[in-house]
Amino acid sequence: MAKNTYENPFAKLFADLPVDTKAFNDVFKNAAELGERFSRVALNAAEKNAEISNKWTKDTLAKMAGVTKVQADPADYSKAATDFASASVEAASEHVAAFAEVAKKVQMETVELMLAAGKEAQAEATAAVKKATTEATDAVKKATFKAA
Repeated sequence: MAKNTYENPFAKLFADLPVDTKAFNDVFKNAAELGERFSRVALNAAEKNAEISNKWTKDTLAKMAGVTKVQADPADYSKAATDFASASVEAASEHVAAFAEVAKKVQMETVELMLAAGKEAQAEATAAVKKATTEATDAVKKATFKAA
């Protein structure tokens, strides 16, 4: 029995087209590198936020020791609770400010990445247009020369 073979029409189509697949590979590589940079920024921010949260938790637990101690006078319990609340409010403002600094840094790094990516894309697009213009001009010259 004869074996039927089928030709892939898309493979033939793309084989006949003068397509430079290097450009596609470069675009994919650049997109992957940009994704890696953004991921690095996000992971660094997450790590810093975890450190801030951990420190805040440890500080709060350490301050709780004063609230849980046995007091001689009932009024001392109120004073301990007030001191804890005051210290907690102060610590909260410090830690929220630290979170804000991390967010500010992430924002700056993201803008820098976007600007750099825009410049790279613009340079690549300019080079591609110049190359395509040169190739088209050469093809027209060849066609004109053959026709003449």
